[in-house]
Amino acid sequence: MAEAADIQGTHPSPARRWVRRTAALLASAPLLAGLVQTSAAGPALAAEQTGVRAASGSDGVSVAVDSLSPAAPTDGDTVTVSGTVTNNGKQAVTDAQVGLRVGPRLGTRSEIDTVARNSTDPDGSYGTPLDDDYSAEFPKLTPGVAEHFALSVPVDALDLGDNGVYEFSVTLSGETSAQPWKQVLGVQRTFLPWQPDAAGTKTRTTYLWPLVSTSHVTAETGSNEQQTPVFRNEDLAKEISPGGRLDQLVTLGGDLDVTWVVDPDLLASVDAMTRGYEVRAADGTTTAGRHQAVAKQWLAGLQKAVADKEVVALPFADPDLASLAHNGTDFTGSLSQLKEATDVVANTVEPILHVKPSTDFAWPVEGAVDPAIVKVATSAGADKVIARSDSLKETGGLSYTPSAARPVGGGTTAVVADARLSTAFEGDLTKAATSTAAVQQFLAQSLALDLQTGEQRSVVVAPQRMPTGSQARAMAEALTALEGGDWSQPQDLSDAASAKPDPGATTTIPSRSAYPSALRERELPHEAFEQLARTQDKLDHFKAVLSDRSRVVTPFGRALNREMSTSWRDRAGAARTFRNGVETYLDGLTGQVRLIDKSETKLSGRSATIPVTVQNNLVQDADHLVLRLTSTNPTRLEIGGEAYQEQPVSVSGGHSQSVKFTTSANANGRATVIAQLYTADGRKYGAPVTFDVKVTEITATVMLVIGGGVLLLVLAGYRMYQQRKRAAARAGGDEGPGTGEDPANGPEVPQGPADRPTEESGAHPRAGDPEQASDPGADTAAESADPSGTGERVDR
Repeated sequence: MAEAADIQGTHPSPARRWVRRTAALLASAPLLAGLVQTSAAGPALAAEQTGVRAASGSDGVSVAVDSLSPAAPTDGDTVTVSGTVTNNGKQAVTDAQVGLRVGPRLGTRSEIDTVARNSTDPDGSYGTPLDDDYSAEFPKLTPGVAEHFALSVPVDALDLGDNGVYEFSVTLSGETSAQPWKQVLGVQRTFLPWQPDAAGTKTRTTYLWPLVSTSHVTAETGSNEQQTPVFRNEDLAKEISPGGRLDQLVTLGGDLDVTWVVDPDLLASVDAMTRGYEVRAADGTTTAGRHQAVAKQWLAGLQKAVADKEVVALPFADPDLASLAHNGTDFTGSLSQLKEATDVVANTVEPILHVKPSTDFAWPVEGAVDPAIVKVATSAGADKVIARSDSLKETGGLSYTPSAARPVGGGTTAVVADARLSTAFEGDLTKAATSTAAVQQFLAQSLALDLQTGEQRSVVVAPQRMPTGSQARAMAEALTALEGGDWSQPQDLSDAASAKPDPGATTTIPSRSAYPSALRERELPHEAFEQLARTQDKLDHFKAVLSDRSRVVTPFGRALNREMSTSWRDRAGAARTFRNGVETYLDGLTGQVRLIDKSETKLSGRSATIPVTVQNNLVQDADHLVLRLTSTNPTRLEIGGEAYQEQPVSVSGGHSQSVKFTTSANANGRATVIAQLYTADGRKYGAPVTFDVKVTEITATVMLVIGGGVLLLVLAGYRMYQQRKRAAARAGGDEGPGTGEDPANGPEVPQGPADRPTEESGAHPRAGDPEQASDPGADTAAESADPSGTGERVDR
């Protein structure tokens, strides 16, 4: 009736309208109650996941596990977890609680990777919570404030089952004003390796402990007999000082059962510091180094640490094998550099460490290999190449990790390091939380690997070449826990290389196209090897003239090895500066043996000598040189009767020598002469010296005048002789007085003044004086053409 009334346009009374509204409200009350219940239950059901999702962002709560001890617990242990919780949001968190949760047993290494990647991810489960007895309460977490926690729980309370790796989580639960219900606001997942009983077959683990640094020594040496080395800076002193990176590696490694991998360049550099060294300042000057005591202390500690340990020596300066293989083999002598870097090891490592090293191993950057790298690596005598499993990947579908040794053909063994274990301690580990996470993940991967099969396998771990101090501490912590566990035992690298290969493991070296592009971009360029080859050629040319070649060959040879160092990766500018410094310094030394410039020389006779001066400002003698003097116009001026003449040259250190060449002039005018030094093999040495020789007064008329003058001198001498003879006869009484008659010659001719002896005139002519004023003087006698003695100083 109501609908009919409405349709018909009639309106109910107010009382009736009130009754109808009340009835509608009463009818809808159950529905509203259901909706209220649903909306209230929704947040409660999703609270935990929503809260953690917020915690994962900038407004959440972060949980950091700074320590977990013991890292690999056994029966009867108590696990202690400590760390911090930080409210990163804008609202205070109330009724906060830090709790522990144990997740499921992780059956594969891939599952461990997944948990590690999502260690703070809000998605996923958090495991079963432990009793509140093993939790910490915080009434309020103020935004931006970190709160410390420390929880201890007996292993028995964890209710762990079979041997294996368990997910272990620390969560932070609480409320906010925006979400006023109990929820998980932050989580940190980690791992708990569980192996209470000794394993039936333990994995044999080889851990490489690298002792490698950057290049610190230049090619320069002090200008003294001791050849004091010059260092680029004092960075090496910082590394070996107490608390420095290399000092920590020695201190920590001495307590571990590891295989030491050393760069001989590092040992030689520190050893040089013990005897005195100089440091190049930014302004180019050098100052005396002051860390001899630190160097002696570090070497003594290293000698103690490696005693009775296996030591593997890399080639000198740790050359970049991949860069050489990809960019350097086109240049002559590049492989010879690698051979020299390998040969020098025997005389470097053992005298310093008193341990005979192994030189059978080559270690490309990050264990990445291709056929060219393997070929170069073995060209210097190594027959074992340390590769990595992310480069030499398994292609046979194995469900487990095979042993490290693989025969790859040609008598070469690839020792394949496990990529997961080798990269476990990369990145920034300065924070305790990141270090602890790395340690637990390493142990988890190691145990999971051991549980894959019941067969014993050999595993190699090759970490980054130059670990930081924090990375080294984390590595040492993990190895200490591993050595205390029941699933692994240490093994030397040589034993791992000689272990029986797994028949199912891949033995095929990946193609060059498979080499990682990220590594290729960091390689030394072609220009580096081109410059190295050029500098080596200059060194070969220079050493040919030295009496003591070792004084130059040794420092420059090692400097050229350093130019190929792996440490230059990611430091292209510094590498270029080092190479330029080596070449420039060599050019400067080569120029210390040179010809002195000459000005124009004048010749006024047919023949004369021309001196050319060779200067040697080196400390040692320069010999095996030949000086050639060449006339560009031999028809006018000949050198020794030919167009050119050569004479051997040997000059003492710090002296000059004048070499004299005979010349003969055939005509007047200016002739250009070129003086050039040559080595014994006929190659030019240094820059030539060019000068002009001006020839004057060499004509037929002048020659007749000179000849006539000589004839007059002879006649005058003969006449003087006759006059003196007659005077002596008269003094003997053979002539009559006043008659002037000579009995032998007839009547004497009256004598004028010109007929008197020179004694009577009072003039005393000198031998060679001209008889007439117009007569030419005698020609200057030719000087000796013999070279002056070695070491003769000549004023310039």
